[in-house]
Amino acid sequence: MLALVSAPTNLGLRPPQPGSVPGASKAPEALREAGLFELLRVGGAREAGAIVPGRYVDDDATRPPGRVRNESALVAHALRLAGRVGTILDAGDAPVVVGGDCSVLVGIGVALARRGGTGLIHLDGHTDFRHPGNSGACASVAGEDLAVAVGLHWPAIADIGGLGPYFAPGRTAHLGHRDDDERATEARDLLGAVVSAREARQTASATTAARIHAVAGTGYWLQLDVDILDPDVMPAVDSPDPGGLDTGELGALLRELAPRAIGASITVFDPDLDPDGRCARALVDLLAAPLTTLGSALR
Repeated sequence: MLALVSAPTNLGLRPPQPGSVPGASKAPEALREAGLFELLRVGGAREAGAIVPGRYVDDDATRPPGRVRNESALVAHALRLAGRVGTILDAGDAPVVVGGDCSVLVGIGVALARRGGTGLIHLDGHTDFRHPGNSGACASVAGEDLAVAVGLHWPAIADIGGLGPYFAPGRTAHLGHRDDDERATEARDLLGAVVSAREARQTASATTAARIHAVAGTGYWLQLDVDILDPDVMPAVDSPDPGGLDTGELGALLRELAPRAIGASITVFDPDLDPDGRCARALVDLLAAPLTTLGSALR
């Protein structure tokens, strides 16, 4: 059974303007209003509550070196989310974490590391591989979550409870970055598989999925940042970049990947950038059917 968790956090994002607050925390309720939760419940999912974050603060002027934005609140949220994900998995259900920004991967990683670890499939329009070893501008975990997940970031977020790396780099696959992503070469050198959006478009989805499955194994976590989609079809994201997948391409991949996943997270949709709800409805149309197959190959 799917277990639906709302994780309405924006703690890992930079402010749109100084002193302002990102809108990604509104995504779970916007997607609920657009019908995602109801469609999944009809398919047999259950509600598993919400993990409410601490207050977002634009702390750029006061944050000391060596800390990420909203670090204390982000770690506290990650630990609460880890507890919820662990409880769901212990019950034999498949968590679907609806964010919020992709800093939710920290808490998910903690939960899975506590259980001995799994593979990770990271679908994202960016590698999210910024870390202190390659950048002096580390601050926003939503642009650094994959580096955190494989243990390359500051220990306060990448080694919570001595559990890092949350995912072994050799069992981690990333797909979806654009050709100009400056961290892609480093990611290719360290991770089990790295596939650009262009490569994915040029290759049959079953072939790409087989390549990724060979790295992540069976029973992996599936993290989807919706900015993997091209801005022509999904402009309501924090960092839209041209050259992404269309809904048909992403849908085909999800149909291949979801059945072998133990859980999934959906992140970085920003309802503030979707005033008429068009993007929310498009995401519901794209995600509902693949998510109903989550974990079906593991049963």
